[in-house]
Amino acid sequence: MKRIILNETSYYGAGCRTAIADEITKRGFKKVLLVTDKDLVKFGVAAKVEEVLNNAAIPYEIYSDIKPNPTIKNVLDGLAAFKASGADCMVALGGGSSIDTAKAIGIINNNPEFADVRSLEGVAPTKNKAVPTFAVPTTAGTAAEVTINYVITDEENRKKMVCVDPNDIPVCAVIDCELMMSMPKGLTAATGMDALTHAIESYITPGAWTMSDMFEFKAIELIHEHLYNAVQDGNDVKAREGMAEAQYIAGMGFSNVGLGIVHSMAHPLGAFYDTPHGVANALLLPYVLEYNADSPAREKYLGIAKAMGVDTTGMSVDEGVAAAIKAVRDLSLSVNIPQKLNEIGVRKEDLHDLAVAAFNDVCTGGNPRPTSVEDIEKIYNIAF
Repeated sequence: MKRIILNETSYYGAGCRTAIADEITKRGFKKVLLVTDKDLVKFGVAAKVEEVLNNAAIPYEIYSDIKPNPTIKNVLDGLAAFKASGADCMVALGGGSSIDTAKAIGIINNNPEFADVRSLEGVAPTKNKAVPTFAVPTTAGTAAEVTINYVITDEENRKKMVCVDPNDIPVCAVIDCELMMSMPKGLTAATGMDALTHAIESYITPGAWTMSDMFEFKAIELIHEHLYNAVQDGNDVKAREGMAEAQYIAGMGFSNVGLGIVHSMAHPLGAFYDTPHGVANALLLPYVLEYNADSPAREKYLGIAKAMGVDTTGMSVDEGVAAAIKAVRDLSLSVNIPQKLNEIGVRKEDLHDLAVAAFNDVCTGGNPRPTSVEDIEKIYNIAF
C-alpha cells in the first residue's frame, strides 16, 4: 500500500502571497501568530506579509525568537507566545527553521501530552491535527511547507530530533518567489543543493515508487536548469521561480517515501557545530552517492544523470553512475559549496561520535544500502 499526504491547498508564482489573507478569511480564522525569524523582520521580508495581513484587517502578533537549527527552547517560547496571543492560526514565514518551529508549536498546543518536545522524535502517536498553519517559504530548499517532517535540536543531548507526523502538515502553502529574492548567494546555493539532496535521496530510497519518481525526476531537472542562474543573479525571476517549484516538488516526494544517510550524516553536524543544514547536505551528497552506488539503486543513477542534463544514450550502468556523481559534484562546485568537512569546522576527533549519531538517525532506514557505524565513519573520513 502506498500513501501520499500533501497540503490541502497550495499557491505558486510571484506575488501570490496575497492569497494568505483570502485563505485565512474564508476559513474563518480571527487572529494570526506570525512565526518568523529576526533577520526576516530586520530586512523587511516579514513586512511584505504583514502588509497582506494589514490590508485585510487581520489582527496578528509576531514571534521571531528562532535561530537556525531551532531548539527546544525556541519551540517552548513560541508555544507560550501562541497561547498568550489568543491566535487561532499561524503564518510560518521563513526557511525550514521557522516552519519547523511552527509545526512543533502547533502539534504541542493541540497535543499537550507532548509538551516535553523530546517525545515527538520519530513517529509520535499524536491524536489531534496541529494548529492550522499557512506556510510561506523564503528559501528554495527545505520544502518544509509541504512535508510531514520537522527537525528540532536538543542542545542538551547534542542531537537533532527528526519528527514525522501527518498531523503537522500545513493546511496551506504559499510559494512566492518574490520573498526569496533577497537570499544571498551562499544561502541560495546551500538551500538549492539541499533540495537536490531531497530529490536524489528519495529517488533512490527503497520506498520510491511511480509517483514519487515522477516528482523527484522533475525536481532534479529543474534544479539542474535553474540553481546556477539563481545563485548568479538573485533577481532572475525565472530562476527563482524554477527553484521554488523544484524544492516544493521534491518535498512532495521525499515527505512520503523518506530520505537516506546524507541527511543522517548532516543532522549531527547541525547538532554538534550548528552547521547550516543545506551546507552539510550539499557537501556530503557526492560522497554518499559514491557509497550508495553499490546498492540495488545503482541502475537509477542513469536517471539522475539524465535529469542532470547528461546525454545517457548508449551508456552502461557503470558509466551512468560515474556521470551522475560527476554532474552532482560539478553543480556543487559551480555554486561554491565547500568540498571537505575540515573546511566547515568539523573536528577529526568527533568523527566516531558523529557516525554513531548518524547511524541512529531516523533517516538511516531509508538508505538504499544497509549501513553501519563503521561505514558511516569511513564516509566522514573520506569527506574530511
